[in-house]
Amino acid sequence: MKYSYVTDKGIRRQENQDCCYAFEPEPGAVFAIVCDGMGGENAGDIASTLAVETVVHRIRTGWHRNMQPSSVKNLLLTSITAANICVFDLAESEEIYRGMGTTVVCAVILDDFVTVAHVGDSRAYIYAETLRQLTKDHSLVQELLDAGDLTPDEAKNYPKKNYITRALGVAEKIEIDFTRSQFGKGDKLLLCSDGLTNFVPDEEIKGILDEHADNAAKKLVGAANAAGGGDNITAVVISNS
Repeated sequence: MKYSYVTDKGIRRQENQDCCYAFEPEPGAVFAIVCDGMGGENAGDIASTLAVETVVHRIRTGWHRNMQPSSVKNLLLTSITAANICVFDLAESEEIYRGMGTTVVCAVILDDFVTVAHVGDSRAYIYAETLRQLTKDHSLVQELLDAGDLTPDEAKNYPKKNYITRALGVAEKIEIDFTRSQFGKGDKLLLCSDGLTNFVPDEEIKGILDEHADNAAKKLVGAANAAGGGDNITAVVISNS
């Protein structure tokens, strides 16, 4: 298993409110996470960093050998729930952090399967000859698309494109979506913030994942910057090599 991750503030933003990390809790297993913070001043940066640190710590301390699928899901659930509490409590305790929050998408790859958990509009994709989105955005645009009130072309330039309907840290309780998929030999997993997907079309993402084995994350971030770099950009790529 090979993995790489890159986060960049982009061309137009003054600070980076994205945060990411990946590590191997045991040989042959990989955990990865991407958070895209929101809030004024440095609050978004604080929210995403705190969420990543909390989830990573919980995964490290809760991991054990012979993890079963139900155990993996439960560990992700308790880890993200703990991060939600940490971000919410900080936001409530200090006025400068009031209203801050973050998206989260994280994954555990184990025994040729990937379990993904997410809140918000940061995404997970599997590339295995075709590019398949594993997550469904928690966003106003997605709700309008589901209702048939917006076409995919209209969604690209919708004024409230960045309005998310679910985020970590904005309420005491959080609803988390999960998905589990096979992750075979040669497959690649991409976790990313919307700073990538809003600027780089699926076909270009697919081409980069197909052509670049070891530095795909760097190439994806470079492509987003080449397309305008209008937001913070984060990509984690894991290859079942």
